[in-house]
Amino acid sequence: MSVFTKVTDAEVSAWLPRFSVGALVSLTPIAEGIENTNYFLTTAEGQYVLTLYERLPAEDLPFYLNFTAHLANSGVAVPHPIMDRTGGLFSMLNGKPAALTERVAGRPQMSPTPKHCADVGQELARLHLASQKFRGRLTNKRGPGWMLSTYRAVRSVLSAEQSKTIADELAYQRARRETRLPSGAVHADLFRDNVLFDGDRLAGLIDFGFAATDEFGYDLAITVNDWCVDASGELDPQRRNSMLAAYAAIRPFTDAEKSAWPALLRAGALRFWLSRLYDLHFPRSAELNTPHDPGHFERILQSRIARPSYWPSELNT
Repeated sequence: MSVFTKVTDAEVSAWLPRFSVGALVSLTPIAEGIENTNYFLTTAEGQYVLTLYERLPAEDLPFYLNFTAHLANSGVAVPHPIMDRTGGLFSMLNGKPAALTERVAGRPQMSPTPKHCADVGQELARLHLASQKFRGRLTNKRGPGWMLSTYRAVRSVLSAEQSKTIADELAYQRARRETRLPSGAVHADLFRDNVLFDGDRLAGLIDFGFAATDEFGYDLAITVNDWCVDASGELDPQRRNSMLAAYAAIRPFTDAEKSAWPALLRAGALRFWLSRLYDLHFPRSAELNTPHDPGHFERILQSRIARPSYWPSELNT
């Protein structure tokens, strides 16, 4: 959630009449995040989030917006996209596809407890169950092909050791992908800053800009790698087990998912190490944008390789 495309009050006021949300009261840029331009938008009738999609082509937007609408209508804690007067979910603003979403009360929980992790695991499982009834499909644009091309783009800024680590992991993941796991539409970026808590209540899963068709276990591994680790990237067993147990109570794991778990954790770490490397060394211009430290996910990947976190035995009872 950064600001790459500036919009003025006058420009938004001219765009808003296509919706039945009232006149503009205030527009506030959101600094967090790295992909799209986001503003808090208040009108005479409510509070919303305005998103200008910076990289997503307009032809892919129906997948993202219809997926979030499907989840919201299925009872998953996801903000409802706002339809315009024609029934559309997006239109052009300052040359970018733009959409309105209801604003959910709450804030991210950056120091999660096992209870927070359990709540997130449970809601992610609900998301995956609802996903099974969603017909849309979209190849993951941050999948294996993207990882390889991004590695080639950043290879010149890597040490020989880093380059070998990534090359070896890419080969390992190519072999791992030969095993088919349960799949469907996934969030693919459910970090702590993409979940809002209103007090102790999980209020909403947000920012579906990386949603795609992929493995449910991979989506969960990405989530565990952020929610259930200490500052050094090591897994915290209590938080990890709380998330996995809560998830499994809603959508039980297959044996294949349990066997693939160490590789899924490694795949999630590799994906975000590569994206952070690219964003650091090839930054985009933005009014508000601070790239994340790629070293954090380098350490996570090294940890997962050196100390494989096989399926916790206590969850097999």
